[in-house]
Amino acid sequence: MHRPATLLLLGMLAVGCTNTEPTPSMTTPAPEKDMQTTDVPDTGDGVTDMGGSEQDMASEKDPDAGMPQDMREEELRPNVQADQQANAQNQTPFFPEQTRAPQPAMSTSISREVIADGLEIPWGIAPLPDGRLLVTERAGRLRLIAQDGSLSDPLEGVPEVAASGQGGLLDVTISPSFAEDRLVFLSYSESRGEGNTAPAVARATLAEDGTQLEGWTVIYRQEPPRGTSRHYGCRLVFDRSGALFATFGDRGDAFEEAQSPFSGIGAVIRILPDGGIPQDNPFADGVNGDPAVWSWGHRNIQSATLDEDGALWTVEHGARGGDELNRPDPGINHGWPIITYGTDYNGRPVGEGLTQQEGMAQPVYYWDPVIAPSGMATYTGDLFPTWKGDLLIGGLQSEGVVRLKLRDGKVYTEEWISMGVRVRSLAIANDGAVLVGTDAGEIVALRPE
Repeated sequence: MHRPATLLLLGMLAVGCTNTEPTPSMTTPAPEKDMQTTDVPDTGDGVTDMGGSEQDMASEKDPDAGMPQDMREEELRPNVQADQQANAQNQTPFFPEQTRAPQPAMSTSISREVIADGLEIPWGIAPLPDGRLLVTERAGRLRLIAQDGSLSDPLEGVPEVAASGQGGLLDVTISPSFAEDRLVFLSYSESRGEGNTAPAVARATLAEDGTQLEGWTVIYRQEPPRGTSRHYGCRLVFDRSGALFATFGDRGDAFEEAQSPFSGIGAVIRILPDGGIPQDNPFADGVNGDPAVWSWGHRNIQSATLDEDGALWTVEHGARGGDELNRPDPGINHGWPIITYGTDYNGRPVGEGLTQQEGMAQPVYYWDPVIAPSGMATYTGDLFPTWKGDLLIGGLQSEGVVRLKLRDGKVYTEEWISMGVRVRSLAIANDGAVLVGTDAGEIVALRPE
């Protein structure tokens, strides 16, 4: 994992700051602050290389020469939220491109096909090599969807989950070598006794006949358990080395733990497929943090993906405003709840109302008002050639898919693709279609119209 140049240069891009700002990758511990905040469940839980001298000369005359049509600056449209008032009207972005990027010149013409229905909150989607889909239902069921859209019976071998509030059976992904090992990885909330719950990650083998999971083994448990039923996080992403990222929330009340690198609460963790610790983790020796922790200071990450360069991107829920797009670097504090954009649900500032502090990373992008993110994918297919490498984010509050095009590590354009229903999960099908799981219980395939 390499450190993105964008984050290293943020201190040079500060807007309206008279002092030299630190780079977000600094790991200097922040001074203790009053971290009291009033929290309720999220409203969204319960969004070419131009070779040849002639081309080079044309590019010098016209900076937009050769760019896709939706990247020609003079044709971009105002941000989709341009007419909406921010909840925190007195906050200034750290750099100009950090929020409310313009829309592309033209909206994308999309066809929508319901390929499966009858599901109950399809929280995670994992396409299999043969074209079938593994889909979790938050209530605790795992199903296979055949290529004709038919649903299997719930697979056997899935243990009981704590399906209350925002908890239940959550994300699903498959081993990078699934064709050989048939390993399936799931995240879920589990009961820990005395009314407490916590998220966990487990793996099992999908039986050859597809009817059950075999050899269920828990490979990570977040500690300590809490008495709330919200902010579990729980997205799963494999990196290029075969290590597994898992994202976790702050449980809605564990703010001190979220500010500790020794806690998996409010953190991204990175483990091996058997639960072991990769030796290149930032705290692998356990001296300055928990060996599994990759980054911390997160609120509730329900969207995660690996980009085309192999870097992890996440989107986390803010409170009333402050949904954040981040590219978590190893060993970095992302600030929650000491710094955040937006406000608390009661309209008052979160903590001291800070949006930046030395040693804490700035988000690459933020939303105020929120999209309420859930599910994420990097577009890698061929059906939408101008989308290559774009980030696709499900929106609960925005009821659609948010497409972000990046340029130099920052958000260049933002397009909202309306679904008219809360979007819970995203994946890219083998044929390049975008698969969208909705709270209406459908899996919808998006293709060019």
